[in-house]
Amino acid sequence: MVAMGKRLLVILFGVVGFVGFGQVAEETLDSLAQQYIIMEGDSVLQSSIALNEVYVFGRLKFSSYNDKLRYYILRRKTMKVYPYAKLAAERLVELNDSLEHIKKNSHKRRFTRKVQKFIEDEFSEELKKLTRTEGQILVKLIYRQTGITAFDLVKELRSGWRAFWYNTTAKMFSISIKEEFHPDLVHEDYLIEDILQRAFADFSLERQPSVLEYDYATLTNIWKDQNRSKE
Repeated sequence: MVAMGKRLLVILFGVVGFVGFGQVAEETLDSLAQQYIIMEGDSVLQSSIALNEVYVFGRLKFSSYNDKLRYYILRRKTMKVYPYAKLAAERLVELNDSLEHIKKNSHKRRFTRKVQKFIEDEFSEELKKLTRTEGQILVKLIYRQTGITAFDLVKELRSGWRAFWYNTTAKMFSISIKEEFHPDLVHEDYLIEDILQRAFADFSLERQPSVLEYDYATLTNIWKDQNRSKE
């Protein structure tokens, strides 16, 4: 769990790591007046500063009205629950970061219980208002943001029996807290990813890096190819 927290911290903060290298100078190196940036502490010349990837989204196309309706219903539900998944990931990072500085196991358990109680108080009332499908999307997005199923998170923070009980209760409402997120294999997961990427691009949602390793453009090509093969 602690190791996972380290990986999350690396992902969350690694992308801004080189900001600390101040821009020192620009030099014109040839007749084309190409500008090269020299980064302090590094002798390598760069022709540009690396920026985050920007996707150019195509216009949404649907094969039927029902597909269009399904997409926009999924969009509304995804937009509603994503902030909870983002918050869960943030709390998990904070927890693991704090546990690294606590030496005694008894103190770690006591601190974990306090954090768990805080998370329950923070989430419980709002989560009670979610529908079954919203709850299942949330479970998937928690996996997207943490790389851990909701079941395993409960198991880590509470106990195996509590995780089993939560999962059994969830099954009564057709929700599995063992659900993962696979946009390369499950079309609905890809649609959720598409919704998120478009929302990040127009700033409807605040982007938080996912711990899963996949590329949105590659995913789009995968599903385009599958659709062509069906035609």
